[in-house]
Amino acid sequence: MELAVTIFGWAASICMVLGYLPQAVHTIRTRSTDSIAMPTFVMMGLGGIFFIVQGVLLSNWPLVVTNVITSLCSIIITAIKIYNDYLRRRP
Repeated sequence: MELAVTIFGWAASICMVLGYLPQAVHTIRTRSTDSIAMPTFVMMGLGGIFFIVQGVLLSNWPLVVTNVITSLCSIIITAIKIYNDYLRRRP
């Protein structure tokens, strides 16, 4: 049973990262953030950080690995979004 839980955990991790990474790569390459909702990525980043803490406390490494990667992607996308929306467009 424990092996099945581990396999499903790692499978979920791979799916989450592969689902999230294309958006991050696209945003980094194009620097286009017009269609990205800031609150979404802020909340996803915060949720990821909380999951990292939970994963460490539970020693659930698939949860930690997945959320480290997705949180970093959220932070990068949010930073580009802040730059595009607030810093680049200053008069």
